[in-house]
Amino acid sequence: MSPIVGLTGVAKLAEQLKQDGNNYFQKNRFGAAIDAYTEAITLCPNVPIYWTNRALCHRRRNDWTRVEDDCRKAIQLDHTSVKALDLGRGANPKSYMVEEIWQELAKAKYLEWEHESSRRTRELKKLKEACESALKEKHELDSSQMEGFIDDNSTSLLKQLDALGMVFRKAAEDDTPSEVPDYLCCKITLDIFRDPVITPSGVTYERSVIVDHLQKVGKFDPVTRESLKESQLVPNFAIKEAVHAFLDKHGWAYRMDSTCY
Repeated sequence: MSPIVGLTGVAKLAEQLKQDGNNYFQKNRFGAAIDAYTEAITLCPNVPIYWTNRALCHRRRNDWTRVEDDCRKAIQLDHTSVKALDLGRGANPKSYMVEEIWQELAKAKYLEWEHESSRRTRELKKLKEACESALKEKHELDSSQMEGFIDDNSTSLLKQLDALGMVFRKAAEDDTPSEVPDYLCCKITLDIFRDPVITPSGVTYERSVIVDHLQKVGKFDPVTRESLKESQLVPNFAIKEAVHAFLDKHGWAYRMDSTCY
């Protein structure tokens, strides 16, 4: 048997074990699911989904230490694993693990954005220089054929160069770090949302912050002052998606040295 065929067989077996784990999970047989995912990991340890699936089982059993271990491994294998981040929130959204995962995701996103931004900037610069060179060559050719109109032609060239510069400045805007819109930030911390929840009065907060307020300050909405219980908090998926869209577009390229990731 060739090595390639052997590897293919191992991968297929690992996928079957993952499917077995999924089936066990659907039946709330979390111990059996963990065993299946563990076997899949043993066969193919570099597949992030096996680790996050097992982490989900550990989460259902409130085994947060193992959740953290598996989420860390998933993030090491795939820095874009938002599933691992979401699993890691658990009962303590302010835990060290969650902060570290956000840092790793931010770093990976930023480096990816920076690499693409540098590439686009180089390409735009070359294109701009080529366009400017073409315009100047055309100006020189026209000047040699239009004696007496040199001043008018020079004015036209300056206008064309100015318009060209404006076009390229506009094209470079997506590679310029952007401030976070207010509606994507928590009203208490002023930091960008990670796990936004909305209250019955329609105000959105960062979950960990509003929960901390309810536990330590009082059972009321800090903005509207209306009575509020933790059970009334509902995930604000619309804001969460808007945050992800903003971060994807801007590459997390802002406030990298603060708590706003």
